[in-house]
Amino acid sequence: MSYADIETLGKKLEAIEHAIAILSADEATNMPVGGGEKRAESVSFLYGLRHEAATAPEIGDWIAKAESQDLSDDEKLALREFKRVYTNATCLPADFVRRKSQAEMRSEQLWRDLRAKNDWANFAPALEGVVALAREEAQMRADVLKLAPYDTLMEQFDPGNRVADVAPVLEKLKSFLVDFVPHALDAQEQRYANRPAKTVTGPFPIEKQRELGLSMMQALGFDFTHGRLDVSHHPFCGGVPTDVRMTTRYRTDEFLTSLMGVLHETGHALYEQGLPKDESHLAVGQARGMAIHESQSLFVEQQLAHAPQFWHWAMPIVAQHLGDDALKGWDVQDVVAEVNKVERGYIRVDADEVTYPLHIILRFELEQALINGDLEVVDLPEAWDAKMTEYLGLSTIDNPKDGPMQDVHWPAGAFGYFPSYTLGAMIAAQQWATIESAQPDVLDHIAKGDFSTVNQWRSDNIWSQASRLSTPDLLKSATGNTLNPDIFIAHLKKRYG
Repeated sequence: MSYADIETLGKKLEAIEHAIAILSADEATNMPVGGGEKRAESVSFLYGLRHEAATAPEIGDWIAKAESQDLSDDEKLALREFKRVYTNATCLPADFVRRKSQAEMRSEQLWRDLRAKNDWANFAPALEGVVALAREEAQMRADVLKLAPYDTLMEQFDPGNRVADVAPVLEKLKSFLVDFVPHALDAQEQRYANRPAKTVTGPFPIEKQRELGLSMMQALGFDFTHGRLDVSHHPFCGGVPTDVRMTTRYRTDEFLTSLMGVLHETGHALYEQGLPKDESHLAVGQARGMAIHESQSLFVEQQLAHAPQFWHWAMPIVAQHLGDDALKGWDVQDVVAEVNKVERGYIRVDADEVTYPLHIILRFELEQALINGDLEVVDLPEAWDAKMTEYLGLSTIDNPKDGPMQDVHWPAGAFGYFPSYTLGAMIAAQQWATIESAQPDVLDHIAKGDFSTVNQWRSDNIWSQASRLSTPDLLKSATGNTLNPDIFIAHLKKRYG
């Protein structure tokens, strides 16, 4: 009964995770401010309950017995992934998980209030508490997993990725980008010297923007019987595969920011909805980490929605929902110039495809130093400013809301997550290169609004594979190569050089 016991436990854990996911999505979209304290207590209780169920003493015996059973190849894969997750879960005691989840949720709630006020002094103590817990977690995991502390945190987001492998790739990319950013800016200026920059004329009613986003989501393959679109402070894709909760945010003076956000989150949602439904209660049937997740969102946003062919199809859709005046006087190249505009800026989520990786590399370097004890929270504003000045020529020394306070990740305790964004962009480019090599006419399909070709490839090679392979092995299986920064660099040179 050992493997059957593991499957039964998987269904129990799936039910708890479902409740956590929906409560968390509601907390970010609909919950009144006064509900924060009790919501944090409820969610932290569920995290503790899940942790207790996932680390029950008898599970070790179930695993040992299951390993001696005559299992199918699929069951062996499921058992291997279950064992990996179980080993990671047993690194942490339940009381620590409750304490950590409650501190992180309260820190995140405080961040929402204090970031808007640019109040680093009152936020820093809460972040110090979260960092202390992250260090404690990293060391507990390191003792069990026999990995470096920061590697153990990366393992929670991208199983198989290690600093020893990732850091050289990002270092090569950083060296390229520091020189390439000014080159791309010069090339942009020359390319559009005789094409005056266009501006959109608002206002654009939120409801019409929402309808446009819903139309794009449907065309891309989003299943509205298993998901919805809401509004939140920070766009995200959450929920569960059968009930995906996607969000965006709107501005009435322009619509491209929201639309590109919708496209990005739709990439996440398609991955979740494309996971194997009959294995949703097993770790092997769930998403393979955040680098792969980000590769799916950035595939839609950057590889598809930044291409001229996409806008040949999309411009009439925009006019249909926002009116003919929405892009009056614009042609496809005007839109492409706008969505591919390179510009040095402070805000990661607003950054372009060229400068964005530098924002991530900055955070990757700083959070390693935080976890390893080489940097303290009190020194973060100065350390952030030094790297921002070096990489992008911008200072944040008197502006912490656009510096170490700008992201939700650290307040929420998500250390080890940031590398996934740029790794995802690189993986997306590598996937696109593979698809285009196999199907040279794929852009003609995109120009017609036909996304079935790219969706089928991703379904076959990424979505249906779920967590059967580690992050590096999944990429090699899908594209025939390990992560190759030269493919992403070639993509940037072709588009922006």
